[in-house]
Amino acid sequence: MDSLSELLQDLDLNAEVFFSGSLCGLQAFDAQEKAGQLHFLKSGTMVFTTDQGHRVVLNRASVIFLPEGGNHHIQVEDSHEAELVCASIKFQPHQKAALVDNLPKFLFIDVEEDPEVSHTAKLIFNEAFTEKQGRQLVINRLCDVFMVQILRHVMVTGTLELSLLAGSAHPALAPLIKSLQERPEDDWTVEGMADSVAMSRSKFAALFKETLGKAPMDYLTDLRLAMAQGLLQKNRPVGLVANDVGYDNASSLARVFKKRLGKTPKQWLKERLLP
Repeated sequence: MDSLSELLQDLDLNAEVFFSGSLCGLQAFDAQEKAGQLHFLKSGTMVFTTDQGHRVVLNRASVIFLPEGGNHHIQVEDSHEAELVCASIKFQPHQKAALVDNLPKFLFIDVEEDPEVSHTAKLIFNEAFTEKQGRQLVINRLCDVFMVQILRHVMVTGTLELSLLAGSAHPALAPLIKSLQERPEDDWTVEGMADSVAMSRSKFAALFKETLGKAPMDYLTDLRLAMAQGLLQKNRPVGLVANDVGYDNASSLARVFKKRLGKTPKQWLKERLLP
């Protein structure tokens, strides 16, 4: 059994569809205890915002999944309509700790980006509006499948990219995320990051972890590592790559590689270049 299967072997979710139809104007969605929220935008354009200040405009068929189901709003301009289906997905307490707490605060998945996730979301909603016997059982099992596919999506896409999406959607954090990408070699500290967004250290650290799913310095390390991997594949010397991404020398970069990947930069690059 693979590691993901072992983690999810007792997965047991419960889903309830609570809205389906055309939406116009502003609609508020309240947080639900021990439940995530799943929205499927079938057509139209909408603006998604959260009480924490995240804002994303969606104008194509998309799956929106909030594992923790926090307070959020959907705005559709008066001159437009959006066809939307919404459901709550309830987790068992131990599953929330193992799964939900380790996911980004919200996920936006383009239908064309991951057809499997989108197809399962459609099946959940289609089943919700039938009168067939065993309907709720089918919905719940489809939600189990959906959750596995979400985790696969996170693993394949990479937590870094999804976290970057969450961070870039937050007005307070977006400028900092851009700066970290543009200047990973700077001598960044949590205090310096907090100052750049005019927050106290504790407030900033909590908001960053809540939004991106990891502590600021862990995020910076992963970002530097990803950038180093890209530069190494362009045949740049390890020492220069280390300087480019914020490490004093090749040995410092090698220690990070060894800790995170279990191999040195040269070992990692050699494996990547194998036919």
